[in-house]
Amino acid sequence: MIPAVVRQLAAFLAAVGLLATAASTAAAAPPREVSLVNAAWQYAPDAADTGLTSGWASGRGDGAWRPVRLPHVFDPRPDDDRFGGTVGWYRLKLTAPRTPLGFSWALRFEQARRVADVWIDGRRAAHHTDPYAPFTVRAPQLADGRPHEVVVRVDNHKGKEPREGWWNWGGLTRPVTLVPLGALVAHDTGFMPERTCPELGGACRWTVLVDTTIENRSTRPITPRVDATLTPPGGSGDDAGRAAVPVRRLAPGERARVRFQIPVDGRVRLWGPGHPSLYTATLTTADGGAVQQVDRARIGLRTVAVRNGLLELNGKPVELRGASIQEDVAGRGPALRDADVDAIVEQLKQVGANITRAHYALDERLARKLDEAGILVWSQAPIYHRDRLLETAAQRDEALSTVRAAVLATRNHPSVITHSVANELSVIPDEVAGTRLFLDAARRLTLDLDPTLPTSVDTLSYPGYERQDTYARFDLLGINSYFGWYPGKENHSTANLADFAPYVRQMRAWYPNAGLVLTEFGAEATMTGPASEKETFAFQDSYTRNVLRLVDDLHVLSGAIYWTLQEFAVKPHWVGGPPRPGVERDAIHHKGLITYDGRPKPAWEALKDDILKTDLLRSAADVQLATGIRQPVDHRTRIGQATAILILLAILAIAAVDLWAFLGWRRDVEADEDDLLEAAYALAAAQDAEDVEDEPEPRPALRLIA
Repeated sequence: MIPAVVRQLAAFLAAVGLLATAASTAAAAPPREVSLVNAAWQYAPDAADTGLTSGWASGRGDGAWRPVRLPHVFDPRPDDDRFGGTVGWYRLKLTAPRTPLGFSWALRFEQARRVADVWIDGRRAAHHTDPYAPFTVRAPQLADGRPHEVVVRVDNHKGKEPREGWWNWGGLTRPVTLVPLGALVAHDTGFMPERTCPELGGACRWTVLVDTTIENRSTRPITPRVDATLTPPGGSGDDAGRAAVPVRRLAPGERARVRFQIPVDGRVRLWGPGHPSLYTATLTTADGGAVQQVDRARIGLRTVAVRNGLLELNGKPVELRGASIQEDVAGRGPALRDADVDAIVEQLKQVGANITRAHYALDERLARKLDEAGILVWSQAPIYHRDRLLETAAQRDEALSTVRAAVLATRNHPSVITHSVANELSVIPDEVAGTRLFLDAARRLTLDLDPTLPTSVDTLSYPGYERQDTYARFDLLGINSYFGWYPGKENHSTANLADFAPYVRQMRAWYPNAGLVLTEFGAEATMTGPASEKETFAFQDSYTRNVLRLVDDLHVLSGAIYWTLQEFAVKPHWVGGPPRPGVERDAIHHKGLITYDGRPKPAWEALKDDILKTDLLRSAADVQLATGIRQPVDHRTRIGQATAILILLAILAIAAVDLWAFLGWRRDVEADEDDLLEAAYALAAAQDAEDVEDEPEPRPALRLIA
């Protein structure tokens, strides 16, 4: 007989094995994310800021709670007395799904403006201070399948700084999601396409750079493994690429940055305006055979570069046209619903835009729609007029954290063609130490996080200053120009639109290798009147047409982006136009081509007309005008030229034979003439076939239409 102790030990070991098998099986299928947008959220205003002392964080108190749907703002009315900010509270009674062994839940907030504190069951779980960066709150207690209460206090009180070019909205302004956390967590995974070509010729090679940070959140050492795959557009057929790499052994709580490349197999389908092909990239993080996390993103294979001072998309110089956007819908502010996202993209399509621009990383839902629509994005970190907040190392670190969040949020989107690190800082950063140090650090940080895109910064346009080494180190410079609208500064006038072209030519002389894009121009319009009077619809229409005409003639610019597509709320008493005695300014930015309530202005047609006649891909002649460099003739043009030359040589040969006969030396050469002409045509056809065989698969040239 087997001793009882041996039987007990065997049973124990079997149970442990079963548990291990169950854990491994469960871990092979991490739980899915759960959207909390439609959960039973409640909101209570706290204008007197007494909620903390009244016990609202622990569920007590008598706040005026009412049901709300996320995303949500405290008050969608941009009234002057509300701009300074207030306090509001959110609460949610939540019973989360049970998680498999080894997993727990976290709450991911896509945005809370401005400062958020989170409590779970009365215990503080997080404090977040960046109003434009998403944040994740670990909530392991939610995994037990029991009811819990989540409470969020949001404070949007705001002083004069930091400056922002939009209304001071407050609330949970983007979605909230339950996300699963396993023993291993992959943070901020990026999938960035790269194309490399041998210097001495040969086939070019596509890869996707994977960049992630793996964290061991267990209580034991783990040696992780990450596997990455690419699925082609449409999801059919074999994988378009696969790679797997081991990660070094991680102690409990330790993190490691992991970077590797996925080689792209098969026929490459490029992403771009008119052909927005999207691959699915997947990263699986595992502990042995147990899957801990699966990250997916829809990405596009495309290249963005600056060559000879011109912006190139997929190796072709482009001339961009479009309008900037603000996430601001009348009645909801930045708390966009899915229908609002669709409406913004549809407006861009209707005007024919191939690019848009934003002062902050866009809502993920909107960014995905722009990917699908093939509309480019000039993305930017919300560092605006902040020179005074860049003077100390701590201030610069805070700003760099904001830049980092913006890049991480947008680098998976093929629509994003650059990560601009700031908007309208000092025109002389070489002489402003804090600004110079920040810009240099931000440029290096952006290159580290996304080495596949050109670096950029958007600049104020004031003539009369000197070239800046700090700006010269960027690949792309955005030019925010209001020549002909704002008066400018003493000795640096921008009052005359005629000074715009000389200013751009000076920028080209100063920064010969940088791509130049007109990232802002526009004029306020609120009333009818003659085109000679500023702030009339007629003036805005004329001004828009005149600026775009100058852009067409300048050639050195790689595009123009109107500011903005639609009006939006801005600070009270906004001085966006000429002073008008006795006229009180409201808190609406009136440069938009569409009114705040959705009515297009005449200038809408001005931009639309210009886009209709502007090809996205630049001609060889235009590139030569812009760079002074003669471009190679199109391959098909060379074929036609070679054919014509061969036929001409054949005709000349026949003429020579006729002359020979006329001089009395003609013999029986009729058959020879036929053979010569036939040989010439055969040679031309052979040359034509050889060239066409070597020609790459044609890409559709896009002529934008409304």
